[in-house]
Amino acid sequence: MREDPLPDLRGRHREREALDRLLEGVRTGRSEVLVLRGEAGIGKTALLNQLCDRASGCRLARAAGVESEMELAFAGLHLLCAPFLDHLPALPDTQADALRIAFGLRGGGAPDRFLVGLAVLTLLSKVAEERPLVCVIDDAQWLDRASAQTLAFVARRLVAESVAMVFAVREPGDDKTLAALPELTVHGLEPDDARALLEWAQPGPLDEQVRDRLVAETRGNPLALLELPRGLPVEELAGGFGPFRWPEVSAGIEESFRRRVEALPAPAQALLLVAAAEPLGDPLLLWRAADRLGIGPAAADPAYTDGLMTIGERVVFRHPLVRTVVYRSAQAQDRRAAHLALAEATDRDTDPARRAWHLAAAAEGPDEEVAAELERSAGRAQARGGLAAAASFLHRAVALTADPVRRAERALTAAGASVQAGVFNVALGLLATAEAGPLGDLQRARANLLRAQARYWQTRGSEGPLLLLQAARTLEPLDPGLARKTYLDAWSAALFAGAMTRGTSMAEISGQALACPRPEGPPEAADLLLDGLALAVTRGRDAAASLLRQAADSFGGDSAATIQEVVRSTAAAVMVWDYEAWAGPLTRQIRIARESGALSVLPVALDVLAQALCVGGDLRGAALLIAEAGAVTQATGSRIASYARLMLAGARGREAEARTLINVTISEATAAGQGCAVQYARSATAMLCNGLGRYEEALVAAQQATDDTPELFVSDWARIELVEAATRAGRPEAARAALDRLRQGTAAAGTDWALGVETRLRALLSDGADADRLYREAIERLSPTRVRPELARAHLLYGEWLRRAGHRVAARDQLRQALELFGEMRMDAFAERARRELAAAGERVRRRRVDAFDELTAQEAEIAQLAVAGRSNPEIGAQLFLSPRTVEWHLRKVFMKLGVSSRRELAGALNATGRTVESA
Repeated sequence: MREDPLPDLRGRHREREALDRLLEGVRTGRSEVLVLRGEAGIGKTALLNQLCDRASGCRLARAAGVESEMELAFAGLHLLCAPFLDHLPALPDTQADALRIAFGLRGGGAPDRFLVGLAVLTLLSKVAEERPLVCVIDDAQWLDRASAQTLAFVARRLVAESVAMVFAVREPGDDKTLAALPELTVHGLEPDDARALLEWAQPGPLDEQVRDRLVAETRGNPLALLELPRGLPVEELAGGFGPFRWPEVSAGIEESFRRRVEALPAPAQALLLVAAAEPLGDPLLLWRAADRLGIGPAAADPAYTDGLMTIGERVVFRHPLVRTVVYRSAQAQDRRAAHLALAEATDRDTDPARRAWHLAAAAEGPDEEVAAELERSAGRAQARGGLAAAASFLHRAVALTADPVRRAERALTAAGASVQAGVFNVALGLLATAEAGPLGDLQRARANLLRAQARYWQTRGSEGPLLLLQAARTLEPLDPGLARKTYLDAWSAALFAGAMTRGTSMAEISGQALACPRPEGPPEAADLLLDGLALAVTRGRDAAASLLRQAADSFGGDSAATIQEVVRSTAAAVMVWDYEAWAGPLTRQIRIARESGALSVLPVALDVLAQALCVGGDLRGAALLIAEAGAVTQATGSRIASYARLMLAGARGREAEARTLINVTISEATAAGQGCAVQYARSATAMLCNGLGRYEEALVAAQQATDDTPELFVSDWARIELVEAATRAGRPEAARAALDRLRQGTAAAGTDWALGVETRLRALLSDGADADRLYREAIERLSPTRVRPELARAHLLYGEWLRRAGHRVAARDQLRQALELFGEMRMDAFAERARRELAAAGERVRRRRVDAFDELTAQEAEIAQLAVAGRSNPEIGAQLFLSPRTVEWHLRKVFMKLGVSSRRELAGALNATGRTVESA
C-alpha cells in the first residue's frame, strides 16, 4: 500500500460546484437537498467526504444505510439524529414523544409516520438555529423503510431552515422513495483524470495500452481504478501479457476488497465481520461482542493498516462496499456466530427488538424459541416503526417456524400486517406460504380476503370490487360479521371504480350484502351504513332514506368512530342531502387527528371535507384544505386523486385552469380504471360550462356524468347541471327526465337543501305565476342553509327569468344579490354571467377589484388564514408539515405582498369575506 496520501479529487468540477453551491446556500439561510446517484465505486462517498471537509462553520450529521438492517425500523434515522436528542425537550410534546417511541426511548403506541417526519423536521430546524446543519446519508438505498420515508418527507418540506440534506444512492435501483428530489448523477472520471489516478495507484511498470484499456473498461470508475490492479500479475500490467479478462466493474471492485480481506489474519477478519453485522457503529457494542468471540483489541491493527476500517468514536469502514463484501463473502456459520455475539452483547431490556433480530440472524434453522421471540418483538417493533416494522419481524418468524400449522397461521398474520403496511408483494408471497400449509376454512377465507385487499390497494383499479365480493362470499358462512365488513369494502371499491368496475356491479354487490345474515342484537353503525347504501342501489333512495339517516347520525354522534369510518359514512349523509351530517363530524374528526398526530389518514378526510366546502360555497376554505392535503401527498411522494380539486375548478370557473385539470384527470383515471374520478371530472365540466353559458357542452358532459353510475350522489349533482343546461339548450324533455330522477332522492331526503334545489329546477321548467312562485319558494328554502352556491344560482335564474319576462327592476334586485354572492365566493364564471345579465337589465356594473388574497399562493394563503385565526408558527407548521422557521419565511412574503408589517394588520389586509378553515 502506498504511503503518500491519496490525491485530492481529480476532475469532478461539475459535482464540486454543485456541492459548493449547496454549502453556500445553507450558510445564507436556505435549505438545500441533493441526491447523488451512481454505480458502486463511482465516487459518491468521496464526494460526501469532501463535502464534510469543506463544511466549515456548519454542524455535521452522518448516517448510512446498512443492508443487514434494512428491516429494523428507524435504525438509520436514529443514527442521524442521535447527536441531537438533547434538543427533544424543545419540540412540541406530541412530536418529542413520537421520536422517543420511534427510537425506543420510551413505550407507547406506534407513532404516525408523518408525525415522526414532522418531529425530525422540527428537530433539525432547532439544531440549525445554532449554526447551519449538513446531513449526509450514504448508501440510502439500504436505509430501512421507515427511515427512508421519514428522511424523504423531511427533504421535501425543507425551505428556509439552514439545513442541507445530501443522499448518496447506488444505481441501478428501482426504489422511488427519493424520487422528485433534486439529483445529480455521478459519472466516471474523464480519461486524463482516470489515467492520472491509475498511475498514482500503480507506481510500477504500466503499459500505456494496458492503462488505456483499463481506463476504458472501468469507464473511469475511481474505486475500480484503485482496486482492480491489486493482485494482478505484474507481466499483465507491464506488457499486456496474460489473459486480460477484466470482470464487470462492481464485481471487480468487490473481488478486490474480498482478496484484501482474505489476506488478513483470521482475528482481523472476524472483527471486520462483527463490525459489518453491527450497523450502529458503536465501538463499545463491537468490543463486547468481539470479547464473546475471543477477539482482542490487537485484531483491529491489520484492518487499520490496510485501510479497511478505523475505530474511534464510531466504527467506520473505508467504503460502504467493504462492509458489503465482508458480510456477503463470510461463511454462513461465521455470520451466525457474529450475530449471536451481537445478540448476547445487546441489552435485553433496553433494545429487545434488535436483540431478537440478531438472534434470528444467528439461527441455523427453524427455532421455535427465536420465532416466538420475534413474534413478541413484533409488537415492540410496531410501536417504533409501525406496521411495516411489525410485518418484517413476523415475516422472519415464519421462516424460523417448523410446525406446519403454526407456520401457516404466522404467515397469515404476517400477510395481514404486510397488507396494512402497504407491502403488497411481500403479502402475496406470505399468503402463498400460508396456503401451502394446513389451513382451516376460516383461515383460507381470511387468506382470500387479504389477497383481494392486497391486489385492490396495489392498483385501486377496476378489478378490486370483484375480488372483494368473492372474498365476502367465501367468508359469509364462516364469519358473517367479517363478511359484512368485506361487502362494505367491496361497495366502497365499486364506488371508486364507478362505471369501470369489471366482473360485477354495484347492484350485484348490494344485493349480496343485503342477503348476508345480520348480526344478533342492535345493529352497529357499520351495519346501518351497509344496509342503507345497498338499499339505495337496489330499491331506491326512498326505501333507504331512513337507514341512511340513522347511519349518518350514528357515526356523527359516535366519539369512538375512526376518521376512516366517518369518511365512509359521508356517502350516506350526501345521499339524504344532509349537509350538517356531512361536514360537521368530519370537521371534528380532522381536528382530533391533527391534535393527536394521526396524520396518515388526513388526506382523504381533508378532500371529502373540501368537497363539502365547495358545495357550501366556501371555495377559499376548500382551497386551503386541498393545499393541506397536498402537503401530505407532496411530502410523502404519494398520489391521491383529489375530487375536491375538480369540484373547486368547476365552481371557480377559471376555464384554462379547469380544462387542464379535467383533461389530465380523465386521461389518467381512465387508464387506471378509476371511474369515479372521471365522473367527478365530467360533473365539474358541466358546472364550468353552465357558468360560462355554454349550455350544449354542459349538457353533453352532464349526461355522461349521470350515466356513469346513476345511483350515486355525484349523479345527483350532475343532474342539477343537466336540468339547467337542457332547459337553456332547448331540450325540455331531457331536463324533465333528469328532474324526475333527481326528485326520487330529494323527496325522500326532505331537507331544505334537497327541496330548495328541486324547487328551483321545477321553476326553471315552469312559466308565468307558477315559475314566479317556485323561484321565491326555492330562495326561501335555500336561504337558511349553508349551500350558498345553490341560493346564488336561484337568485340568478330568477333574475334571468324576470328580465326575460320584462320585469327589469325586479330582475336587477335578484341579479345584484346573485352577483354579490358569486363574487364573495369567487365563483368567477357565474359572477360574470350575473354581471352580463345585470347589464342587460339596464344597470351599469363595475368590475370586481382584484382581492389582495388572490395575489397569494395557495400555501401562503393557508398560512395567512391560520395566522389570522391566532395560530402560532409552531402550530401552523404542525398542521402544514413545515418547520416554524419556514412558516416565518412564508409570512414575511405574505406581509410583503399585502403591504403589512404585523399579524394585527393582516386580517384587514386580506379583506376576507369567505369563511376560513376554522369556520368549516
